[in-house]
Amino acid sequence: MTHAARLGADAAARLKALGKVSIEAGLTDAEFEHIEQLLGFEFSDDHRAFLAAGLPVGASWPNWRSEGRKSLQKRLQLPLDGILFAVEWNDFWADGWGARPARMKDALRSANYYLARVPRLVPVYSHRYLPAGRGSFGHPVLSVIQTEVTACGAHLADYIDLEFGSEAADLAPARPTVEFWSDLIA
Repeated sequence: MTHAARLGADAAARLKALGKVSIEAGLTDAEFEHIEQLLGFEFSDDHRAFLAAGLPVGASWPNWRSEGRKSLQKRLQLPLDGILFAVEWNDFWADGWGARPARMKDALRSANYYLARVPRLVPVYSHRYLPAGRGSFGHPVLSVIQTEVTACGAHLADYIDLEFGSEAADLAPARPTVEFWSDLIA
């Protein structure tokens, strides 16, 4: 078993052991392929292993098996929409985007251009995300609400302990790993 697969399987085992979440049979390779084709991203290796071990269902969990395409697309778009909201209403402008255009219409168009090039975030639970990308793993789970980004545990298993287990757990510090999103961590 690879390190990425162990991280995902460990997170799934921790969640199941806590007994606080309903867990269905894990996603199959065919289901992963369908989801990734339909929605245009690839799960990170640890997120994939987590969902293959068991699919958490219930309030705030994305149901990758039976939730509608539009609903899942909206979940995937939320972090980007939050940044665009902050550009329009809170004068947010990322350092690497150059000079902010004077007209809001142009600022939003430029922000959309730059956001189309940042790593895609995939929902884990509520407003908690992991970056997309086959071949990647071990990223901290990010809480993303507009431009307020925080790391929730050093990796997926730590996140499960923090969110659903004991907040007093002895967890490793989370290190930022994802371009753009890590720059927003306070």
